[in-house]
Amino acid sequence: MKDSDPDVELLVRIGNNDPAAVNEMVTRKLPRLLALASRILGDADEAKDVAQESFLRIWRQAASWRSGEARFDTWLHRVALNLCHDRLRRRKQRPLSEEEVLELADSAAPLDEQLESADRSARMAAALAALPERQREAIVLQYYQELSNIDAAALMNISVEALESLLSRARRQLRSQLADTSGLARPGRGTS
Repeated sequence: MKDSDPDVELLVRIGNNDPAAVNEMVTRKLPRLLALASRILGDADEAKDVAQESFLRIWRQAASWRSGEARFDTWLHRVALNLCHDRLRRRKQRPLSEEEVLELADSAAPLDEQLESADRSARMAAALAALPERQREAIVLQYYQELSNIDAAALMNISVEALESLLSRARRQLRSQLADTSGLARPGRGTS
């Protein structure tokens, strides 16, 4: 496993106080950490705080990292998820505000596309926020972090079958919520 973990050499360099290694690690990991935390928390500022705390933990652990016990990327995702869970326990979940969604929309797109994109993003953020925590985590890890079922299940400390069950329930609930919020749901029809 040690040979297949691309981050081990970088961790050794970070443990030896190599500033270039720190910059490289931030470049490699920051976008995914921010995306993960943003999707779980629905708050860009809190996501930045989670990413910063995750990097502090990397720097504290780098010198004592023992390769072979776990892949570094798996450990880092687990740290970020734990930090997100801590924050969720401290506050009530909320979807992104309209202002936050507009802030995330692509400013280079024409206004009508921005508004449509913001509306889709807001509906998806609200639907994700309404999911039970474990279902939301499964969706974020698989679809937004693009982890395999095996890696996502390991990160969540569950079996692949349990992950697939969470994903199935989450997808059903998301479809139902998104259909309801877009006016596609028809009265008298049950949801799956």
